[in-house]
Amino acid sequence: MEQSKKPNLLSGKEGEEWDLELSIIWTKNHRDRHPHEPHSHFFGKEILEKILSQPGCVGLRFHNAHSKGHGEAGGERHLIITGVTCDGHDMLNTASAQKLSKNDMKTVKAFDVLAQQSSPCPGSPGCPKSLMSVHKSEL
Repeated sequence: MEQSKKPNLLSGKEGEEWDLELSIIWTKNHRDRHPHEPHSHFFGKEILEKILSQPGCVGLRFHNAHSKGHGEAGGERHLIITGVTCDGHDMLNTASAQKLSKNDMKTVKAFDVLAQQSSPCPGSPGCPKSLMSVHKSEL
């Protein structure tokens, strides 16, 4: 019996160019609603290209993360980036087909690249002063 191949869920063409005026309004809405949270994150070209150039990667997924667990005081918000395959899976050790013991796993590097350590704005060097990041009166 011939097995039918599952259709690709993602093509790498997802997303669209967006209207500047609406973007300015929406980012202002976010800053007004969440004044004490980062309103943007910068990742360098090098790490993004490293993720996107992995075999089978058709795009990026951005995961919200926090350095402390629920109920723990303090901590920081983070953004974790994973590559994504055409079937919608995050690229997390996709090249590892064999099962490894716990001792073996300690010596193996991850097969797929993840990114973290963005430069959140405001507060990091290089944060822009544009209509996407501050009120008109602050320009």
